[in-house]
Amino acid sequence: METAPTRPVGVIGQIDRALDTAEVIVAAITAEQLTAATPCREWDVRAVLNHLVGGMHLFAAALSGMDAGAGHDDDWLSSDPQGAFGAAAEIDRAAWHRPDALEATVEIGLGALPGHFAAAVHLTELVVHGVDLAVAIDRPDLADDQLCADLLTLMAEQGGLDAFRKPGMFDAAVEIAADAPAHRRLLAYAGRVQ
Repeated sequence: METAPTRPVGVIGQIDRALDTAEVIVAAITAEQLTAATPCREWDVRAVLNHLVGGMHLFAAALSGMDAGAGHDDDWLSSDPQGAFGAAAEIDRAAWHRPDALEATVEIGLGALPGHFAAAVHLTELVVHGVDLAVAIDRPDLADDQLCADLLTLMAEQGGLDAFRKPGMFDAAVEIAADAPAHRRLLAYAGRVQ
């Protein structure tokens, strides 16, 4: 009897799950929705998706000791946003599955980070921006509420976002009902408009 391959646990497993969830969300985006507003005040759907794809390339390059070939704000999507996301997700997933990924020092815009902390930062990017996109295209049902709740717990365990609250990163937390769905609580904690 053939058994299914085991999925990674811990933060690498969560990154896999976030990539899978974001892939479903990105597949649901229509061309007309690329200019829709998102909970990120300054960015439309295309800008959030471009940031997400660029971030995946940059993290993968940092983990692999390579040059990403472009900057975070360059155009990573060209004329095929879904294809660009799929290619970036494949590269990103492979980089995080390197045996030394969590032990490496990862040099990103925030500085040189221990691999496990860089993984938490990347997970935050994937989950929060995935939810940004789901809400923007009016498909919050595609958000993974358990993953959002797990991320809120991880953030609390690692000291929260207060050190990163500044315009362009995370605004002040927004008040929201404690019984709101986890994806909405995550956006509120990240200072997103809803």
